[in-house]
Amino acid sequence: MQRLLQFTLDLFGTEIPAPLPGKPRKVGKIQPNRTPAPATPAQAAPEKRAPLRTEDLLPAQTLRQVLAPATYRHPAATREALLGDTVVAYQFRRGKRRTIGFTVGADGLVVSAPKWVPLYEIDKAVLEKTGWIVSKLHETRARHDRLEAARIEWRDGATLPFLGEPVTVLIDARHTFAGIGGELRVTDADGSPAAPGKSLHIGLAHDATAEQIRDSVQAWLMRQAKRVFTERLNHFAPHLGVQWRKLSLSSAGTRWGSASADGAIRLNWRLIHFKPSVIDYVVVHELSHLRVMDHSPRFWDTVRTVVPDYAELRSQLKDEAVPRW
Repeated sequence: MQRLLQFTLDLFGTEIPAPLPGKPRKVGKIQPNRTPAPATPAQAAPEKRAPLRTEDLLPAQTLRQVLAPATYRHPAATREALLGDTVVAYQFRRGKRRTIGFTVGADGLVVSAPKWVPLYEIDKAVLEKTGWIVSKLHETRARHDRLEAARIEWRDGATLPFLGEPVTVLIDARHTFAGIGGELRVTDADGSPAAPGKSLHIGLAHDATAEQIRDSVQAWLMRQAKRVFTERLNHFAPHLGVQWRKLSLSSAGTRWGSASADGAIRLNWRLIHFKPSVIDYVVVHELSHLRVMDHSPRFWDTVRTVVPDYAELRSQLKDEAVPRW
């Protein structure tokens, strides 16, 4: 009967024959007073191998990371699926809708389905969307990593973008300003007024806390946002034949702007981090809603009449990392 050979896997991925169960092999005895025959080249001792160094070994944690599948888990996950080599734990919701819907956000995947759809059809739909789901989850995680890398450390010398250009925050105790947030100025190294991208002097003591620095910078940025947004709204409204009536600053986590039929506009103050062309796109987007209150082709045609490259600017708004506060 042909013997079967079992294999095991060593640390470096080499298949090694494993001993088979059965009788132990007999070990020949060396007879006394018998001189062993000289070894032939084929019988020569094997070449000595260099000892294995500690640095050649993968740490256990690293090895687990290499072998373990990628995992995405929604904090409110109720179901789980293996999509290719990726484990996805997602939040499942039922509601009044006609079709199965998929949404990938900062927390992960959310699957929504009508009340009458059985679970096996939902599982099938999730598997059919494997490529799209995994791709979006990878993109979302990569974006989250970029945002974390852009997190601001609030201290003297911190850097943040203002109108698309870097600004260095400098605590300047020589100046005392009225008001809780203090008066912040963008100045050149010699103290003279300069364009954004130089240094932002804050009238705080050198022992100011991170929270005090953050609040002062935010107060200044919000004032600049109000000024810039108002200017751009007034510039583009005549081009679109609309009239806006009220501007409010928003701190929403997932929305850059909104518009109401009564002419009220809300814009996220963090837009002030982006370069002017991106801000203009968002301003035109919201003003266009005063003509077309949806995202139909007619709406995008309206945006295009004023911002022909809106698609590129829209991508920049989506892809560029905004500093984490």
